[in-house]
Amino acid sequence: MNKKIDQQAADNIRALAVAMVEKAKSGHPGGPMGGADFMHILYSEFFNYDPSDMNWPFRDRFFMDAGHLSTLMYAQYYLLGNYAKNDLENFRQWGSITPGHPEVDVARGIENTSGPLGQGHTMGVGAAIAAKFLAARFGDWINHKVYGFISDGGIQEEISQGAGRIAGHLGLSNFIMFFDSNDIQLSTSVEEVTTEDTAMKYESWGWKVVTIDGHDHDQIRQALTDANNETEKPTLIIGKTIMGKGCVAADGSSFEGYCELHGQPIGNTGADYEKTLLNLGASLENPFDIYEDVASFYKTLVAEKTAKAAAKKAEIAAWKQENEALAAKMDQFFSGKLPELDFGSIEHKAGLASRAASSNVLGYLAENVENMIVSSADLSNSDKTDGFLKKTHALQKGDFSGSFLQAGVAELTMACIANGLALHGGIIPVVATFFVFSDYMKPAIRLSAIQELPVKYVWTHDAFRVGEDGPTHQPIEQEAQIRLLEKVKNHSGKAGFLALRPADSSETSVAWKMAMENSDTPTGLILSRQGIKDVPANGASRYGDALAAEKGGYLVKEVENPDVVLIANGSEVSTLIEASKILEDKENIKVSIASIISEGLFRQQPQAYQDSIIPKNKPLFGLTAGLPVNLEGLVGANGTVFGVDHFGYSAPAGVLDEKFGFTGEKVSENVIAYLKETVSLS
Repeated sequence: MNKKIDQQAADNIRALAVAMVEKAKSGHPGGPMGGADFMHILYSEFFNYDPSDMNWPFRDRFFMDAGHLSTLMYAQYYLLGNYAKNDLENFRQWGSITPGHPEVDVARGIENTSGPLGQGHTMGVGAAIAAKFLAARFGDWINHKVYGFISDGGIQEEISQGAGRIAGHLGLSNFIMFFDSNDIQLSTSVEEVTTEDTAMKYESWGWKVVTIDGHDHDQIRQALTDANNETEKPTLIIGKTIMGKGCVAADGSSFEGYCELHGQPIGNTGADYEKTLLNLGASLENPFDIYEDVASFYKTLVAEKTAKAAAKKAEIAAWKQENEALAAKMDQFFSGKLPELDFGSIEHKAGLASRAASSNVLGYLAENVENMIVSSADLSNSDKTDGFLKKTHALQKGDFSGSFLQAGVAELTMACIANGLALHGGIIPVVATFFVFSDYMKPAIRLSAIQELPVKYVWTHDAFRVGEDGPTHQPIEQEAQIRLLEKVKNHSGKAGFLALRPADSSETSVAWKMAMENSDTPTGLILSRQGIKDVPANGASRYGDALAAEKGGYLVKEVENPDVVLIANGSEVSTLIEASKILEDKENIKVSIASIISEGLFRQQPQAYQDSIIPKNKPLFGLTAGLPVNLEGLVGANGTVFGVDHFGYSAPAGVLDEKFGFTGEKVSENVIAYLKETVSLS
């Protein structure tokens, strides 16, 4: 302990945060100035990682919730050697590695992308669950900690209730969160927004809570010591801090605690930039320098961290020698490689709903993939993830030997936790709910895509055929929304999402195969509530035919020189097959049918393949139980799409099929009308 160095280091972090925002003319300096003391004490005395091996699986992890406080992280990691001076000087600039909000970059210590408040700490909860899950399988030597950092905004976001409830319920004693409680928000003071007792709220969820002076290093030290020794509960450290700690006005008087310091350069406020730098011990000529004594301290510290990690690695190596089979399994978990799987061996009864077929696949995966965690938002017996649950049991406080997370009614929380599971590594996360409730999950789905996380989303009850539950539960526009993410490229240049809506049980098995093998992006399986007639096999087996879905689309029915090509996905494919029988038998119209399980993936195929499935010189008719836009890009300007352009109604599914025109008979009539119009136009 060196009080002088501790203060200098914290002030150095403050000065760097101020300088970054001032040079960028954009950012949030006040919060980082308040959180600097905690950050320095955490990283200098408690945080365990290997500076020479940033991807070490058994490192402590830090999850930032308040992404607008990115300068706090960049400054701290600069002291640790993870960033260069030039990186900080280019904060928020094109091509820099110091963006305005942190973007996952494990090599430099950034464990998660954050910005939308509430999600960052919830991902931390997911990482803590992952660590407990792995410790239950490989031993208590897996004892790394997960730290979170949250602000008033994150505490207020509704997702904090789900994260707080689940973390407390599961007794995540390996999760320690610092609440930077400075009573100031972006546009107002906290007292104008809420009068809740935050400590009491978290205590009621089963957390250990301590309130400290967030600038008192001894209190920070004691709180972190106690949190690290806690074995039953997650810990919330409420640090009472001052917004803009260290800011002074031109006359040298204090200018701390003002709302205006939150979201703009301090030079634009009543504080004075140069006087503040001098007050913090920085050089006006070189505001991005590390103070000499601080640099020497951190150089020694990094060497000590490396040595401590080496000792832990030696302990792990000894365990591996004594437990070769377990060690091989653990390495396989973290490699991301799947065991040998035979999806073609999974048997389905005829005419299943695709959610029921998915249940069969999940039962198979439960017996063959040991590092899956499946979660459902209180719907496991309806979204049919109980096919997995029946082969395992739920995670519980003190018992993480199971593989199923009962998330309760908290779709967004559940999805964010899945992102955290994926970020931690070693886990394959699956989350499920009704498709219409993907609306609740969108912020987390988007961060799955941005962070390139292979989370598997299972969405059932995929269309108006939910029936009697009515318009609130009938997804009409959701498929169009989800498929937009297939059109957005991530920073690796790949489609940001893979959305799969299978046509029958065999395609559902193939869709799961595609999802499990997709290790680069999130995948969504969009599944039916109602039974679907199986597509007739063309080859030796229907599953063998359905493997063509791995190209995003294929012909389930093919004739030479068709008069029309019908296009759909999901349960509408079987409706097209019914319609095709009428068209051929009664009208002598030759029909080919394309099942396009994923337009995004289909568009990645060579143009010649796309044209062989959907020829441009033939009439094209699309059928979708959602918005027509789902298929309009596939049929083109000369084709037509019959879809749903209104919200649903409460009635039995069969009645809605009839009323909305989704029977073989009515679809055939629409196809005939379209062909007559096409002929008249030509």
